[in-house]
Amino acid sequence: MTRIHAAFAAALLIASGSLFAAERAIDPAKSTISAVFTQIGVPVEAPFTKFTGKVAHDPAKPADAKAVLDIDTASFDIGDDDYNAEVRKPEWFDTAKFPKATFTAIGLKPGANGSFEASGKLSLKGKSVDLKVPVTIKPQTGGSSYSGAVSISRKAFGIGDPAWEGTVEDTVTIKFRIFVAAAR
Repeated sequence: MTRIHAAFAAALLIASGSLFAAERAIDPAKSTISAVFTQIGVPVEAPFTKFTGKVAHDPAKPADAKAVLDIDTASFDIGDDDYNAEVRKPEWFDTAKFPKATFTAIGLKPGANGSFEASGKLSLKGKSVDLKVPVTIKPQTGGSSYSGAVSISRKAFGIGDPAWEGTVEDTVTIKFRIFVAAAR
């Protein structure tokens, strides 16, 4: 009986090792996440400069893909210190109370022309919204890039000072290009 338990334990370790080997950290230096919004009729694109995440994706099994991205909300950089301080306030991101936004995706659904759709949940400022996110996957030297864009309602997350109503539109598009190194 001891040999059977040992063999079973060894099999579990081997299986779990292969599962964890498939999960790879994103490379923030080769990745971008930004928000595009309209302020006073002018489109503005601003990056989040700090984020981390992991992707587990076997191209032969897209339905089993998983990804988690954690975005430092205080790293949103509009390019002006006063505006950056404003969006950190409780009326906007409330970065003191909610320092990160998290997107968790489970599964990729194949679409037309090699595209995919990721089903996931965006949690931001204490609220969560289910999203369907279009994703394009491109092999690159040393890894793969996952890119796309999805529109969200900032009001669904309680983001925005009422004094800015009519100045900043509700719809915000989140654009991303995530690079993940090839498994070794």
